[in-house]
Amino acid sequence: MTKLVQTRRSFLTTLVSGASMLALTACGGGGNASGGSSAAAAGDGTDAKSDGVMTYAEYVAAEVDAPVMLECFVQAKQSWWEDKASIYAADADGAYFIYNAACDQATYDKLVEGAKISVKGYKAEWSGEVEVAEGAELALMDGSYIAEPVDVTDKLGTEGLIDFQNQKVAFTGLTIAASKDADGKEAPFIYNYDGSGAPGDDLYFNVSDGKATYAFTVESYLTGEDTDVYKLVSNDLKVGDTVDLEGFLYWYEGPNPHITSVTVK
Repeated sequence: MTKLVQTRRSFLTTLVSGASMLALTACGGGGNASGGSSAAAAGDGTDAKSDGVMTYAEYVAAEVDAPVMLECFVQAKQSWWEDKASIYAADADGAYFIYNAACDQATYDKLVEGAKISVKGYKAEWSGEVEVAEGAELALMDGSYIAEPVDVTDKLGTEGLIDFQNQKVAFTGLTIAASKDADGKEAPFIYNYDGSGAPGDDLYFNVSDGKATYAFTVESYLTGEDTDVYKLVSNDLKVGDTVDLEGFLYWYEGPNPHITSVTVK
């Protein structure tokens, strides 16, 4: 589904005693960087890197603004607009957020979950979110890998959570805590971080692990009104529900998970 251009809309702060806030060839023509068919059997994400391509550890160690060359696998497409695509990607060792890479729509449509891509650009950081900067070159390759979510429930509220930035993660056995809407009333979720939005905007909701409360987001560019998770949170979620969740560990001035699945227990 075509979406409007992604904007930097998430606004999160950490509350000291309240809610801790948990962001080759140019893409075009459906090309294939390795010259073979774009269809491939699923792998384990440990494919050998081509010459000059970074490992995840080398990417992490690179300085901000340094050139980067990656080979990784699409895990979710966040947005496309005016030949720019924002993508969550991963390999067996870690994960990447690729912001507004150059990509025509014909190729964007082929970036299915698991598709292997090459990415050439620059490393960037924005309010704590480490990413491949806008304008990166992207191409399809042979290969396929879909990462399993990593349960990071026990990392909530710890410094170690950042080690999983941009990965597909899971949180289990959390309880929905009340949010305050624009009128100061308790609600299971709010539109936008301050309750100022309307249907179609990001959804924010609070969860508790019994020790602290955290704010999670259903990011509307990633999972919009027509998705199951958006419908469940906006229509059926109740304060006090026990939930398991999955999503991508985006970062904005601290952890800001973009939730893609909610299961009410």
